[in-house]
Amino acid sequence: MRLQFDSCFLWSDSTIVLGWLSMHPSKLQTFIRNRIAEIQSTCANHTWRHVPTNENPADHISRGLTANEIVHNKLWWNGPQFLSQPEHAWPQLKLKLNTNNLPEVKTQNTCLVVNSGTDEPFPFSKFSDLKRMQRIFAYMARFIHNARFKNDKRSGPLSAEELDYALKKLILISQKESFPTEYDKLKSGTSIKKSTISSLNPYIDTNDLDLIRVGGRLSNSDYEYDKVHPILLSKNHRITKLLFECQHKALMHAGPQHLLYSIRERYWPIGGRGIARSISHQCVTCRRFGGRTVTPIMGNLPKQRLQPGSPFLEVNVDYAGPVMMANRRGRGCRLIKAYICIFVCCKTKAIHIELVGDLSTANFIAALKRFIARRGKPLDIFCDNGSNFVGAANELKSFIAQNATHISDAITSESINFHFLPPHAPHFGGLHEAGVRSIKHHLRRVLGSANLVYEDLYSTLTYIEALLNSRPLTPLSSDQNDLLPLTPGHFIIGRSMTAIPEEDLTSRTRLVDRYQKIQQLRQHFWARWQLEYISELQIRTKWRQSTNGQLEIGTLVVIKDKQQPPIKWLLGRIQRVFPGRDGVTRVAEIQTATGLLRRDFTKICPLPVDTTVEDDTSRSAGMSRTTPTGRPRGEVTAGSSHLRDGLTY
Repeated sequence: MRLQFDSCFLWSDSTIVLGWLSMHPSKLQTFIRNRIAEIQSTCANHTWRHVPTNENPADHISRGLTANEIVHNKLWWNGPQFLSQPEHAWPQLKLKLNTNNLPEVKTQNTCLVVNSGTDEPFPFSKFSDLKRMQRIFAYMARFIHNARFKNDKRSGPLSAEELDYALKKLILISQKESFPTEYDKLKSGTSIKKSTISSLNPYIDTNDLDLIRVGGRLSNSDYEYDKVHPILLSKNHRITKLLFECQHKALMHAGPQHLLYSIRERYWPIGGRGIARSISHQCVTCRRFGGRTVTPIMGNLPKQRLQPGSPFLEVNVDYAGPVMMANRRGRGCRLIKAYICIFVCCKTKAIHIELVGDLSTANFIAALKRFIARRGKPLDIFCDNGSNFVGAANELKSFIAQNATHISDAITSESINFHFLPPHAPHFGGLHEAGVRSIKHHLRRVLGSANLVYEDLYSTLTYIEALLNSRPLTPLSSDQNDLLPLTPGHFIIGRSMTAIPEEDLTSRTRLVDRYQKIQQLRQHFWARWQLEYISELQIRTKWRQSTNGQLEIGTLVVIKDKQQPPIKWLLGRIQRVFPGRDGVTRVAEIQTATGLLRRDFTKICPLPVDTTVEDDTSRSAGMSRTTPTGRPRGEVTAGSSHLRDGLTY
């Protein structure tokens, strides 16, 4: 005997599950959707009801009961009490389920379409690529064709005819928008003598979608129809710019002249030369390979070069070389590298040369000690951001810090101040760079292909030092009554290094008179220095005005690197700028994918991209990688003095 069931009830104490079961599975997330769909298909004819937790026997299994507790548990053995009552006495779900607030429910995206009421037939401004706009319009034209001609439906990939029709149709729309009055007059056969396009003798091509074409003067030629009568384009319409951009990329980023001639094979853009130049200049790829940088106006001279004082009180330091040197005399000698360390006085341009074996910090400190022993200790040293200079500054500072308790306050106050120039900016230290060039000029002509030992090479460098310290600081005069030219040697020994010594007429005078005479000569030299030399520094020999504007924070730039091709130049975004004492910004801090870099403007190429646009390139340039101390990799910062003192060069 088989039992017949009129109805089947399923009970659950979870209101969330009951809410899911009352919904369509498509509204749920994938994991829950698959399980709810399976339950609904298996129990399609059953009714789900809600049972309170305290009357649900299955709840005891999930919570757990001991053997003694389950023996006397009537709910487990007999079930809920309400099952023995009529159906209307069964518990009802008192809460109203809101399916929108349930977990694992998909978010509903609502699209609101608003008609702005504009009469624009096609949204040209919403497209940034001509090919994409052309294909979208071609599919729209195919849809209209298939809706009108059901017996001649088109399918498959777009054909060349469809794409050409779409482009011409878009140009026709642009012509009606750009030349509405002229188009109506040409359509009706009225002359347009007072129009800006009247010199082109335009006409309506009734055989080709009623496009406006140029009449021109080439009708008797054998050229193609599109070249003789090109399609007219407006310089202010969006499609003209997209057409130039598309052709610029198709020609592999050709120049403005080539781009314009290629466009004119089929189209005649009004003001096309200016459009071609604009497209080429605004192309990010062309700008990146062009390497056009910002050139600020030449800065004012720092106060260290304008105030009188002792020679070599403030010096610029730089390295030159390497030069090849023989390790010993005779046979079997081998060539080794050596470097020239140059100290240049900021006030008098006097030069001191030291020969060093390598670019280590220890050798630089030794050269600095030799310089101090012969010329006196300087107050300030300006140098490039080289690792050897930074190491020397750090070592001196750490030595003073570790021995501060054993060094008197007087000695501590006489420590040397290092001022580092921006990285990869040799023109910020023009004084020592000019000294390097002068030394190389004489060294190449003296040595030629010879390789000297240490003593001979060092002697040659001292001769060159004497020559450079005897060069005139001011232009020579043709008047024989004028004084001798002022040289750096006058501030060191009282005369030019190469001049013939004069007879000493003060040997029989008192020492006080002799000292006063020397002081009088020194003051005379400084007076001439102020009158003759300082006035020559007024003129800006180059960078007389700022070009290409200024770089602002947030600008996307490319950092020039002579060691890498342009395609591998780092991209970055300017995070900080450093104005000089004259208010002109010449150095910027750039956020790149490898960290923060500081470069001067001559190494920064701005890209023609809106600073408010976040693209993949700029976003990748925003990632920073720093050292455990928080300083970006590849950058050096040493000493209390920093970039601000170098910005005045």
